[in-house]
Amino acid sequence: MKPIIGITMGDAAGIGPEIIAKALSLKEIYDVCRPVVIGDADAMREGMKVARVQLKINSIKELSDAKFEYGTMDVLDLDNIRINELEMGKPQAMAGKASVEYIEKAVELALKGEIHAITTAPISKEAINMAGYNYAGHTELLAHLTHTRDYAMMLVAGPLRVIHVTTHVPFNEVSRLIKKERVYRTIKLAHDIMRKLGVRNPRIAVAGLNPHCGEGGTLRQRRD
Repeated sequence: MKPIIGITMGDAAGIGPEIIAKALSLKEIYDVCRPVVIGDADAMREGMKVARVQLKINSIKELSDAKFEYGTMDVLDLDNIRINELEMGKPQAMAGKASVEYIEKAVELALKGEIHAITTAPISKEAINMAGYNYAGHTELLAHLTHTRDYAMMLVAGPLRVIHVTTHVPFNEVSRLIKKERVYRTIKLAHDIMRKLGVRNPRIAVAGLNPHCGEGGTLRQRRD
């Protein structure tokens, strides 16, 4: 049985609906999974216009009503966008609040085992903060919703995996946050997740904050 993938629509005023529409116009997506959009049906209709794709929308309130058929986009419609008030390309509280609600619903379904994975379209950090949510991004929101204490962002490109010690902070604050305990925790997280991904003996390289962090210590910061 192909896995059910919940696709959160992201910010309705952004590129999420357009990207999702283009992706779900490809048959190969349906060859490998059963996708369902968690979002707003009206916003997805607008996204299809921008993407210039023609799909039927199956607006549903329960996953059991999904068709999972190529040519039909199943949208778990939270109906939380007033489409006539939406301003494309502009951060706004309505879209920020709605984008958080899509993620909350997706996490709820994933924790119940009703969907097998979550794919997220982009959100606007400015918009979600305008809506009263104090999250720097997806990483922190997902950690909060799953009650996860130790977490990190991992990027994957082919055989390369990169896990961050810091995320979503101003550059001038990075050095203050690089502490031994934090680096160790990130290494352990990387090791544990690679083991779960089937790598028996992970090899982990730790990048230095300073590109010239070697040089026999000659370029260490000097203090008077």
